[in-house]
Amino acid sequence: MRIGVLTSGGDCPGLNAVIRSVVHRAVVDHGDEVIGFRDGWKGLLECDYLKLDLDAVSGILARGGTILGSSRVRPEHLRDGVERAKGHVAELGLDAIIPIGGEGTLKAARLLSDNGLPIVGVPKTIDNDIAATDVTFGFDTAVGVATEALDRLKTTAESHQRVLIVEVMGRHTGWIALNSGMAAGAHAIVVPERPFDIEELTQKVGERFSAGKRFAIVVAAEGAKPRPGSMEFDEGGKDIYGHERFAGIARQLSIELEERLGKEARPVILGHVQRGGTPTAYDRVLATRFGWHAVEAVHRGEFGMMTALRGTDITMVSLAEAVETLKTVPPHRYDEAECVL
Repeated sequence: MRIGVLTSGGDCPGLNAVIRSVVHRAVVDHGDEVIGFRDGWKGLLECDYLKLDLDAVSGILARGGTILGSSRVRPEHLRDGVERAKGHVAELGLDAIIPIGGEGTLKAARLLSDNGLPIVGVPKTIDNDIAATDVTFGFDTAVGVATEALDRLKTTAESHQRVLIVEVMGRHTGWIALNSGMAAGAHAIVVPERPFDIEELTQKVGERFSAGKRFAIVVAAEGAKPRPGSMEFDEGGKDIYGHERFAGIARQLSIELEERLGKEARPVILGHVQRGGTPTAYDRVLATRFGWHAVEAVHRGEFGMMTALRGTDITMVSLAEAVETLKTVPPHRYDEAECVL
């Protein structure tokens, strides 16, 4: 068989591990040929690719990012390019395409699958917001990076008697904020799923100083928002892909808390550092398992499907199910954390 693979959307620790796994399983165990499209769906639309053999994937298991490159394609361009993509698949003699990506990538995969292309998806996102799988690779690494940063920031916050508002990734879901905040013992966490009350947040942070504590750490997911009308808030705009351009919740909260508390408050934005670097062992293993099962699904002819982790097992779910809804933080998790506002 001849298989095409691509990585699309934001980069993520573990992408290279999936690519390596696909190549090893396909080439070594099935005698397949694998090609990789450069820069995601753009590579498929422009027929820009390279051959992926064992030498091409040697030594990439522990590398962050993606050797294939990634990009975002506007939805309308992809819809307009369906016939072109089908033509390139036929021209290249591909029996299957394995796209690796998050919500946007999987929606594009479903679109192409519904139009007759043989596709098996692999989910990735540091946000862990794909509902059809228990966990996505990249999440464990991102939480580890954020937790280490929070541990380091505690000492400098205490030294200067400051409130530090640490902004982590999470547009629509607060999984990174919740887990890193719990792991590091943050004093307050704000997430997109629950608009926060600035009065309640001010009171919670203020109580620490009243009790004689010298600092406070607030973890904020980038998509967190205050309750309407509770404080001045810049919503930001949208980019050409329809994604929100956040105006910086950490910056806005630092100004608000400093005014209300009379304590120095500083924003710390971790940003893309959470995406990069060496994936954890857990993410390497999960990514490798996803790649292995994606190739097996191709050989079984299970197209229009996606690999998913359910408990300890890898199973296949439909792309339709995969993109039906986002996995948000459920309310009972707020109670477990105690400090989610």
